[in-house]
Amino acid sequence: MSDKDIVRDASHAGSWYSASASQLDSQLEGHLAAVKPPLKCIGPQSEGQSVSELPISGARVIIGPHAGYSYSGPAAAWAYRCWDVSKAKRVFLLGPSHHHYTSRAALTRCTHYATPLGHLTIDRAMTTELYKSGKFEWMSQSVDEDEHSLEMHLPYIHKIFSKTFSGNAAKFPLLVPVMVGNTSASTEATLGKLLAPYLADETNAFVISSDFAHWGLRFRYTLYRSPGASQVNLAAGAKAPTNPAIHESIKAVDFDCIASCESGDHSQWLETLESTGNTVCGRHPIGVMMAAVEELRRTSGKKDAGAFKFVRYERSEEVKKVSQSSVSYASAFAVI
Repeated sequence: MSDKDIVRDASHAGSWYSASASQLDSQLEGHLAAVKPPLKCIGPQSEGQSVSELPISGARVIIGPHAGYSYSGPAAAWAYRCWDVSKAKRVFLLGPSHHHYTSRAALTRCTHYATPLGHLTIDRAMTTELYKSGKFEWMSQSVDEDEHSLEMHLPYIHKIFSKTFSGNAAKFPLLVPVMVGNTSASTEATLGKLLAPYLADETNAFVISSDFAHWGLRFRYTLYRSPGASQVNLAAGAKAPTNPAIHESIKAVDFDCIASCESGDHSQWLETLESTGNTVCGRHPIGVMMAAVEELRRTSGKKDAGAFKFVRYERSEEVKKVSQSSVSYASAFAVI
């Protein structure tokens, strides 16, 4: 480290996850060890398929959640067990913005991201190259450190690097964090086309940070579906429906979005989000990656490249009453 280094603090350590290196490492090791092959794919497009060896060869792209580890840590492990960084020299980490409004994507000015397990080095040459495209802005350090969607993946990334490269930090891939704002469909398509050449390069890997449905009055999202009836928004004090239970309705809406993600069709993804109103907080990072996959398929002629397959789905609570709330967590991988 030098006087010119700018380190992003692990600002959520000690609250959202352990600040103790030994405790955190043990926790992550336990979550990863609990995911055992064969893994069965659960998405509507991939159901019935299974994976017998982990990590999955060529699975350079994953989607994983970003809540506190006591909530989403086990679910995230399913994505990271699939992730193949054996050839990676660089990792793009795309996450949504929860506190800072922008209609574009933003890059870090930092040189390193701190974790309790050790620092990750930012690819400053790449962030500068991306900025020169005119499609990105810079984040301030306060905005950077306020955002948890990127930070919650850093310990897992460090852990996988350590396991893959036998703890040799000199071999760790460089990190390219990208905070994706409230982007339009056209902006997502533009960013996707810009990232597609990097997606085609086997020395690049990607992590997409997203939770799925945030359901409850506190999230202002109480959509409910019943067989043979129109979907409705449940009001405070409404009688708890039972056909199906609220948590099963939440799952059905989430799986509509999962099906759209697995379809590989960016437009279908956007249409499903519009029709359901589903509060997928990483909708924009996922949209950018889907647009990048579409561009890669167009330029390479490989129609199945980058097909997402979901392997895990959980909710923080099984909601039965309108007064309750939950957040959904899903993990997926894509082979390029």
